[in-house]
Amino acid sequence: MSEETPNIVLVIVAHSDDETLGLGGTILRHKNQGDKIYGIAMTNGISARTIYEEEQIDKRKEAAYKAANLIGLEWLDFGDFPDNSMDSIPLINIVKFIENVKKDINPKIIYTHSASDLNIDHKIVNESTLIAFRPKAGELWEEIRSFEVPSSTDYSHKTLRGNFNPNLYINIENYIDLKLEALSFYKDELWESPNSRSIDMIKVLAQYRGSQVGLRYAEAFEVLRRISR
Repeated sequence: MSEETPNIVLVIVAHSDDETLGLGGTILRHKNQGDKIYGIAMTNGISARTIYEEEQIDKRKEAAYKAANLIGLEWLDFGDFPDNSMDSIPLINIVKFIENVKKDINPKIIYTHSASDLNIDHKIVNESTLIAFRPKAGELWEEIRSFEVPSSTDYSHKTLRGNFNPNLYINIENYIDLKLEALSFYKDELWESPNSRSIDMIKVLAQYRGSQVGLRYAEAFEVLRRISR
């Protein structure tokens, strides 16, 4: 990525909090480099629960805006697709939702879920993103990256949808504390340690990913497609 020419970055997630869990440090690094980072979330992340109140949906969205403000992401849209049931919706509807955003901002770098995730919404968002960003002539984007989400990527199994095999590691040593601070806005979505979706273990994951490549803290990604235009 060039630090001289700001990149337009699009983060496509199934649920608000996925962006901070998976790449909060990387978003902060993009911000520090002068890039413009946008995000879209597909569901409210709440309505699949057996018992919930409408106020919880508003609270989740409020947390999303607070976290985004801290890490430097601008939410463009929140979809109203059914939480944890996106496989019940025609794929073309989800693809068109993404394509409309794509036409508006023409991103250079796209981040989305790993296809190997256990969460069905994550899988659907991954597939829809790849369809929306088919490498046709005349396209402007240059790279699609998938990220991991604690309690989804790690809970899956290769016999279901393959493995998450990172081939890109981004140093977030200067941003790990702010990432964890941003996650505190999503405290209702976090679990107690030693669950992987806890503050302690999210920090451990960043240490582990860093240790794989000689860094103190890192976030890991799979580059799904890269085009040098």
